[in-house]
Amino acid sequence: MEDFLLFAAVGFLAQAVDGALGMAYGVISSTVLLAFGVPPAQASASAHAAELFTTAASGSAHLYHRNIDWKLFWRLIPFGVVGGMIGAFVLTSFEGEQVKPIVTTYLAVIGSWLLFRSFRRIPTNPVKLRIVAPLGAVAGFLDAAGGGGWGPVATTGLLGAGGQPRFVIGTVNATEFLIALSVSLSFLATFVTGHWEQAGEFRDYLTSVGGLIVGGVLAAPLAGWIVKTLPEKTLLRLIGSLITLLAGYQTLELTGWL
Repeated sequence: MEDFLLFAAVGFLAQAVDGALGMAYGVISSTVLLAFGVPPAQASASAHAAELFTTAASGSAHLYHRNIDWKLFWRLIPFGVVGGMIGAFVLTSFEGEQVKPIVTTYLAVIGSWLLFRSFRRIPTNPVKLRIVAPLGAVAGFLDAAGGGGWGPVATTGLLGAGGQPRFVIGTVNATEFLIALSVSLSFLATFVTGHWEQAGEFRDYLTSVGGLIVGGVLAAPLAGWIVKTLPEKTLLRLIGSLITLLAGYQTLELTGWL
């Protein structure tokens, strides 16, 4: 029960930030799971399984508030799905200990990038659609391979290209459900075909996945209130610092300092 409540709190915090900023649920969830010793492939699969529920709730809220740019939505989805499926296949092709340093480094970079972005003024110019396809493919790949990244990569990329925060965040949250679904099905396919031999260990993490789901679903409807209460820069700095610190902890553990 203590583990369940801990992961429920993590899921609540992660979804509160993700729903408000369009990023961070997968990154926070997978980083915490890695910190508790969960192998990278299982951590990514667990985070995406939980996201099936949390992104459905969050996407529905953004749909209700008309925060979705449908032209951007349909351009982003196919490339994100393909990238995510490739990322899941690549991640399950290697031993967990071999991939862990790469994933940890990636999470540290994402955390530092979020922190850096909090000190920059976000432009509000029309997004050029020609950058959406490669951005979606890269974000989908890193999301599956790193256990999180669709929001950080897609949202920051679109905002950096001049997208309006309201529609960028709403669209990225809405697309995230389909990305999580495609990645989860990819993990399932690798298990069914025998490509992912360690998948049987997934049952050992059902408590953590359950906690992430409950916490995330409870937080999803509150995202609108949170984004009105706390400044966007404050949330970016908090989450950027948290991810960077957790990734740093993983790095010290891998190098034998802990």
